[in-house]
Amino acid sequence: MEHPLLARPGRLFGTDGVRGVANLELDPQFALDMGRAAGLTLLEGPVLIGRDTRRSGEMLSSAIQAGFHSAGIDTVDVGVLPSGGISHLTSETSAEMGVVISASHNPASDNGIKLLSKLGTKLTDQQEDKIEERMRKPGARRVPFGAGVGTRFIKSDALESYVGALAKGADYSFQGTEIVLDCANGASFQAAPMLFDRLKAQVDLLGATPDGMNINDGCGATNPGFLAERVEGRVGFAFDGDADRLIAVDESGVIVDGDRIMAIVALHWKRGDRLKNNLVVSTVMSNFGFKRAMREAGIELIETKVGDRYVVEAMNANKAILGGEQSGHIIFADRGRTGDGLLTAVRLLEVMAGTGKPLAELGAEAMVAYPQVLTNVPVASKDGLDDAKPVWDHVKQVEDELQGDGRVLIRPSGTEPLIRVMVEAPSQDRADFYAGELASTVARVFA
Repeated sequence: MEHPLLARPGRLFGTDGVRGVANLELDPQFALDMGRAAGLTLLEGPVLIGRDTRRSGEMLSSAIQAGFHSAGIDTVDVGVLPSGGISHLTSETSAEMGVVISASHNPASDNGIKLLSKLGTKLTDQQEDKIEERMRKPGARRVPFGAGVGTRFIKSDALESYVGALAKGADYSFQGTEIVLDCANGASFQAAPMLFDRLKAQVDLLGATPDGMNINDGCGATNPGFLAERVEGRVGFAFDGDADRLIAVDESGVIVDGDRIMAIVALHWKRGDRLKNNLVVSTVMSNFGFKRAMREAGIELIETKVGDRYVVEAMNANKAILGGEQSGHIIFADRGRTGDGLLTAVRLLEVMAGTGKPLAELGAEAMVAYPQVLTNVPVASKDGLDDAKPVWDHVKQVEDELQGDGRVLIRPSGTEPLIRVMVEAPSQDRADFYAGELASTVARVFA
């Protein structure tokens, strides 16, 4: 009988690995089978494996390691560690692959498996497809025995190695800077306070008492209002469950999203002649205000599909040093291969230290965000959007009325039976109006 996750329509791997309800969908058998299939694509190991704080993390980590062992591949267990740390250690050690056991910002009942190349990047679609094919059609395979069976090693200094590397790379000490960290009861609960204590900041800690079931629960990067109510004149940093995202909060309690973070860093680096190739990469979801700020600063902007893997691909292809998403996945190619919320926080503090300006001032100078409205329209089938002439005629009408001062984006969801309608306009009223009208058109055409 085919496993429920394999029975889903489309590719097994999404833009961020495989996710599901732990032990109902993403169960130990699936994890073992994935470990074995992935292990059989490797000639040798080891594979470095880490996780976030979810209760199901140990179960799935043990199962996928058993799968690698059955393929003759050793594993190195780093325990609870931010995904940026797992990526860093995978690239800096002899590991042939990395594994992140996490569902990122999802609730505690979910979990996920994300596979990394030996460079610490997400696997390519072709590599994932090869593993998926082995899971669907196991066929003949090597069956090691005796000393050929893989085994588990523990890397007890993983946390220290990761935090030490981040601290060593910081341009400044942050002595006297008051910050509040919201660790989302997730993977950063030890690493973040250790890092900023080492960098001499004055740290107040929230969301750092994980119990296996409170990850992302009313806190963290997906709930930045929790932090905003508590900064009290300090700078706040909110991470998500695996700490690959960062949403900041300025001294006034204003939320600073990924677009504004990128704008702050890009403009500072351009002034200091540090912005390689005068280029930033973002996704189509970045705010029109961010695009306008980059254009006015003379910075080239390359847009990709939604998903940090596509941002990384475009950065590599165009030799960009900075890229990211509005959601807070920011990639600094000079220091890492994937989003790392802790590194992003360090980079924001470096701009504050280098300019002597508070985050609130830097954010206000960097860009003016346009009101953005996102409406999800349920549909029986997403097929046919490209050929839906009434929808695109309506889009053109709205774009003509905006006269370049705003934008419309309509796209199918990658995971759900939805068509997403996004409108940005100079005022909230206009954005609300256009989004409602366009959503009605989509609903009528796809009824």
